[in-house]
Amino acid sequence: MKKIKKIAVMTSGGDAPGMNAAIRSVVRACAFYNVECVGIYRGYQGMIDGDFKTFSARSVNNIIQKGGTILKSARSLEFRTKEGRKKAFSKLKKENVDGLVVIGGDGSFTGAVIFNKEFNFPIIGIPGTIDNDIYGTTHTLGYDTALNTVVESIDKIRDTASSHNRLFFVEVMGRDAGFIALNAGIGAGAEEILIPEEDLGLERLLQSLQKSRRAGKSSSIVVVAEGDKTGKNVFELADYVEKNLPEYEVRVSVLGHMQRGGSPTCFDRVLASRLGVKSVELLLDGKTNLMVGLINNEVVTTVLEKAIEGKHIVNTELLRVSDIITI
Repeated sequence: MKKIKKIAVMTSGGDAPGMNAAIRSVVRACAFYNVECVGIYRGYQGMIDGDFKTFSARSVNNIIQKGGTILKSARSLEFRTKEGRKKAFSKLKKENVDGLVVIGGDGSFTGAVIFNKEFNFPIIGIPGTIDNDIYGTTHTLGYDTALNTVVESIDKIRDTASSHNRLFFVEVMGRDAGFIALNAGIGAGAEEILIPEEDLGLERLLQSLQKSRRAGKSSSIVVVAEGDKTGKNVFELADYVEKNLPEYEVRVSVLGHMQRGGSPTCFDRVLASRLGVKSVELLLDGKTNLMVGLINNEVVTTVLEKAIEGKHIVNTELLRVSDIITI
């Protein structure tokens, strides 16, 4: 591999708090090692269009605390074609880019793996998704911030639930993984937590809510991951409970995209800073096709294909803990 003299950084997929902190870290690590750095706007589509901007250490002032991504993000159907990827490669070569840092989730990494194989182009991935569903790291960028956002929201919903003796179903993000629901549910003291990994079943849910009622609880919170299979959707689930437990006044709150926004927590800022520096150092060391992550508070690397194909398993012991402390 030839010596790396210029590195590009981009964000792709859904935005996550901490992405800007990671961009800042990559840019400043490049400056520290006397390597040029360019930002690619609008992800892979921006790469195809040649939407590049040269960044210096001062270009990323005052962004570490900001949510979202200053580089924007966009889907690119064109990049899924070989012709589109050829265009992207030619734009990178025209810009004299020698290596690429991709901040995103498994979809972004899938594109990076294909691109690396086709053009032998050095790429390092930084996991950025609030769902925390990437193998090879205990925490993805944005996950900790999303947890805190969800817990704060549920705390506010509980005030209303308690005031009116209501049962609230709170839907949180997590189409394929229940990390947010499970951890935020425990942190917010939810009476029940429904996640894709564990099918509680409608009858057990009813029994749990009846038990809470008998224990003297006049209001309850049920946290539901959007991918949970207990009901077709959270509204159908709420209707079912209301019909079978008429003593409950049931409401539904879907937190939606508010979970992705907001200023990143200190944890996410520090994590982004560590992963950004490591990604640049790996490229300078001639490494490629790796994802940087965090395990046992140590920055580690995982082959991108394994990060995509591997399964990050939720800690089901937390379900047992939840059952015990919601008595």
